[in-house]
Amino acid sequence: PHTMKNEQYTIGSLFSGIGGIELGFEQAGFNTKWCIEYEPFPQAVLKKRIPSAKIYGDITQIDFRTVPEVDILTGGFPCQDISDAGNKSGIEGSRSSLWKYYFKAIGILRPRIAFIENVSALAHRGLDVVLADLASLRYDAEWHCVPASAVGALHKRERIFIIAYPNSIRSDNGNHNDGQN
Repeated sequence: PHTMKNEQYTIGSLFSGIGGIELGFEQAGFNTKWCIEYEPFPQAVLKKRIPSAKIYGDITQIDFRTVPEVDILTGGFPCQDISDAGNKSGIEGSRSSLWKYYFKAIGILRPRIAFIENVSALAHRGLDVVLADLASLRYDAEWHCVPASAVGALHKRERIFIIAYPNSIRSDNGNHNDGQN
């Protein structure tokens, strides 16, 4: 959408797992302020990998009005109901429906960017819901499926990456448009 210099930008992480996405941002110079992860083992890994980040537990119990504001929200909401290897019930399934908390966080925190990851099957088991929810918040989105093999892995394992940003920020031929044209 638009270029962001990494200096001074902060990350809030939802469904953090062991912090793979956040480590990439950290290595690029961004600062992770907080992570939300339910499971104790990944929480322990996060504490070692990103010691400066506050760790929150159950996303269903978080009042997003009380967490520090961040510039970028990251995370991959649960894929068990979306994945071809799962029960294929889609984004309304018992685990993948936790997307609604990611949506809620974006609506309250209004980050400059939301970086959302999931399995590529989201394209036909819930991407329409994600995009409609983002649009209802006046966020535009761009997405692309990337196989793990594209970054050197020995397997395909495709993932969808969605970048969402307030639709008052647009990029056409590299020009910034803040809606005042």
